[in-house]
Amino acid sequence: MKTKIGLVDDHQLFLKSLSLMLESFNVYEVILEASNGKDLQEKIKHKKELPEIMLIDVNMPVMNGIETVKWLTDSYPQIKPVALSMNADDDAIISMFRAGCCGYLLKDTHPNELEKALDEINKKGYYNADAGNINFRRILMKADEREGPLLSPKEAIFLQYACSELTYKQIASEMNLSERTIDGYREALFKKFNVQSRVGLCLEAIRKELVKL
Repeated sequence: MKTKIGLVDDHQLFLKSLSLMLESFNVYEVILEASNGKDLQEKIKHKKELPEIMLIDVNMPVMNGIETVKWLTDSYPQIKPVALSMNADDDAIISMFRAGCCGYLLKDTHPNELEKALDEINKKGYYNADAGNINFRRILMKADEREGPLLSPKEAIFLQYACSELTYKQIASEMNLSERTIDGYREALFKKFNVQSRVGLCLEAIRKELVKL
């Protein structure tokens, strides 16, 4: 079964070209195309099937990428939002991750890299490679805030594991805890760090120097 993709971009030529390229990979099906966040809000209401991954541009009229991702993660948390933009500005990258993106790719990313990124997002729920030569660690360390939220000893251990490649099930095994307890730690840290995804949690932890790469 093909992975269902949604695209949000105000440049129609790019939108159509990207749609054709994704479908040429033979494992993806583009089921939704929108020109901005408002257009997405209208079109997604009428979809019987939802996209599993949503590629979203940063700079769009009417409703930009950051606003769109925030709305999407609140309204459809099962959809994985991914930034795909020409904008490599540090603030834009940080803002998109904080809004809930599970990956940030530049539009000049090689098709092979794009396919690899989508495959990882589909399987793992996030993509944290240094795509497009974006140095995420440098970007996040620019931020002025260094003080992190108060964590319990167990939460601190969980945070270290969460920033590794272990699955939540494997983390539960390593900590000798139930998966339900691990889910509780995850939700608690999402609230404490004001994030909506695992990659967002990891990026905030790095920015606040609570974990090191």
